[in-house]
This record gives sequence, structure tokens and C-alpha cells, in this order.
Amino acid sequence: MSEPPARLHLLLGPVGAGKSTLARQLSREHRAIALILDDWMARLYGADERPPTGRIAWYLERRDRCLAQIWDLADNLCARGTTVILEIGLIRRDERAAFYRRIDDAGHPLTVHLLDAPRELRRARVMRRNEEQGETFAQHVPLEFFELASDMWEPPDDAERRERNIVGGLDGLDGLDGPINPANPGQH
Repeated sequence: MSEPPARLHLLLGPVGAGKSTLARQLSREHRAIALILDDWMARLYGADERPPTGRIAWYLERRDRCLAQIWDLADNLCARGTTVILEIGLIRRDERAAFYRRIDDAGHPLTVHLLDAPRELRRARVMRRNEEQGETFAQHVPLEFFELASDMWEPPDDAERRERNIVGGLDGLDGLDGPINPANPGQH
């Protein structure tokens, strides 16, 4: 009996939704490689001085370089039979559409996971992660960056959900305190 083909798992969601936690969980469950953008950014650019102006452009240029390298690695791993978990921060629909085209062109099987949680809960998670610097901490996320990224988040619309057969929604994970009570996301 042959092994199932390698698969790409793409995790979508706003900052603080539990994507890094799920990436690590899926990596263990599927004996897969997790490629997490925040880890790459922290390792490659974490110690770099940020410019006093133009920080968004500074970030985006480095993010795009990381994404290109992450895609090359994911594509090669998947082509050689290794399942890959991608947590790469595709918060806008146009970014996801471009990435889906790459995946389709490469012909890799894809599972898209959507995680989300109320903004207040996500904010609290991120601030707690900044303070505790636990397993999913890669770099300090300033409150203003959290708010900006949250404002930029474009959830998949109905067409994207249907076309990509997206699984998930509210995440059910806290990643810091254990499972969320789905009836009351603020209570564990």
C-alpha cells in the first residue's frame, strides 16, 4: 500500500487567531514541516534596526523575500513527498489568490484551514504572548501593529470558501490557556 501524496496545509486567519499553535499541532500529527513566516522574520530580521519612517514598506519588502523562499522550500518538500504546513500571514484576498495560483500551478494537494476569534480575545492573546514569550512567541507584536493587521484582515468570502473547500472558522484553540469554550470564547 502506497503512502498518500504529500499535501500543503495553508493556515489562514488574523493575528492572534491560533495559527501558530495549529501549525505546530498539525506538524506533529502529520509528521510534517511547519513553515511559519513570523519565525523566519524574527530569525532573519529581528535584530535589524527599523527605519524611523517607512516601516510598513521595510516590513513588506522583507516579508515578500521570506515568502518567496518559503514557497520554494515548500514546493520542493512537497514534490519530494513531505507534507508542509504553511502559516504565512496571507491576510488579504488578493495575496491568497496569487498564492493559490502558485499552488495550483505546482499541482500540490491543498487543505486550507481558517481560524478566527473575536478581536478582543485575539488582542488579549497577543499581549499575553508578548509578555510570556512561550512556545508560539516569535517576536514582539506592538499593539498598533496588531490593530493595523486586524483592520487589514479580509476573511475568505463565500466564493473562496467554496472554491478552496476551506475548513474551520472559530478556532476552538487558545494556544495560551487551553481550549476555548465555544459558547463563551472569553471563558476557558
